[in-house]
Amino acid sequence: MTLAHAGHAAGGFPATALVPVAAFWVYLAAALRLRDPGGPGWAHGRTASFGLGALLVTAGLLRPAGDFVGHMWQHLLIGMLAPLALILGAPVTLLLRTLDRRTGRALVHLLRHPVARVLGHPATGLLLTAGGLWLLYLTPLYRATLDHPLLHTLVQAHFLLSGCLFAWSIAGPDPGPHRPRVPVRLVVLGVGVAAHATIAQLLYAGVLVDVPATGAELRAGATLMYYLGDLAEIALALTLLATWRPERRAHRPAPGPTPVRA
Repeated sequence: MTLAHAGHAAGGFPATALVPVAAFWVYLAAALRLRDPGGPGWAHGRTASFGLGALLVTAGLLRPAGDFVGHMWQHLLIGMLAPLALILGAPVTLLLRTLDRRTGRALVHLLRHPVARVLGHPATGLLLTAGGLWLLYLTPLYRATLDHPLLHTLVQAHFLLSGCLFAWSIAGPDPGPHRPRVPVRLVVLGVGVAAHATIAQLLYAGVLVDVPATGAELRAGATLMYYLGDLAEIALALTLLATWRPERRAHRPAPGPTPVRA
């Protein structure tokens, strides 16, 4: 028996879909402000990337989640594909350029706080994203979202924010706390790929998961998660590698022969 998300099967327009649209208009207004004559300017590519991310979030919120396959499309669009596009728009950098100097310094100081350093570590983002998936599908949480629209919205918000945090900690262009070296971030991303693939395989087999869906729906949703999730993670890895500048060690000349005293 298939259970539909409360409030989604009826086909009503979700008010939450207006949030990413409003966020993009605010972003666009700030970007246009920087493009005034005499201003520092703002790259069109960043604006397009943030706009794409907002579009993906909106599409995920508008897509009906009448069954598990629809739910999986929502999760992939909101929690995996949109975050990378959003963080590549460098919204924090844009904010810093539009704030006054005093407020900007306060924000930079906040980003350097020890708590921000813990939150900005890739391991934290991995725990929130991958851990959230395991909690959602291996506990009664997913069942609860079917009957409580507010809880469903909160789960969507969690995956969007944690996805942005993880993407930013791995390859985000915005300033933030000191990040681990690129090899460490690649290892964390690899663990995330493994955790994501494992939960997809459990869903495909219908083992240990608590999802009220038919076997066909589980297999279809798991296939989407496996392949489109891989696509998002590969894109994140390529973004990281594209910006990687290996550290160069100073070359020291080989020591010459020890002079012999006459």
